[in-house]
Amino acid sequence: MEINIINFQDNFEKDFYDLNIEWLEYFFQVEEYDYEVLSNSKKYIINKGGKIFFAESAGNIIGTVALMPTKNKLVFELTKMAVKPEYRNKGIGKKLLKKCIDYSKSNNYSSIILYSNKKLNNAIHLYRNFGFKEIKMEKKSPYLRANIKMVWIND
Repeated sequence: MEINIINFQDNFEKDFYDLNIEWLEYFFQVEEYDYEVLSNSKKYIINKGGKIFFAESAGNIIGTVALMPTKNKLVFELTKMAVKPEYRNKGIGKKLLKKCIDYSKSNNYSSIILYSNKKLNNAIHLYRNFGFKEIKMEKKSPYLRANIKMVWIND
């Protein structure tokens, strides 16, 4: 199965929303903040200088991830990574994450942060394999489900 990682296109906006809603409903619950960002991905991500990537195979969108801008122009949040259920555990998340790191390196971002949940063992393992380290999480994280914050530093 050939997987291509491609950039956001306007006609992929619904895929971004649908993939993430399915993932969130499967593992957690969809929070108000999720609905806001997912319903306005161009406003919160693309138009602010962020990136959304998609995993495509045989013309089908099967996964996605975003690099969302933060207050620091050199720090981005890795967020909204989701893969269709039938394609999970096939290395697609790894390809999406590698694309985000390669993009961050080529654009001289200083770091990538992410919020996750420790029950997502496979995801946490993947992040650690790519050099993410656990850091102290602020008291008011943007996500109720988050119980771990990690950072990747471009060195």
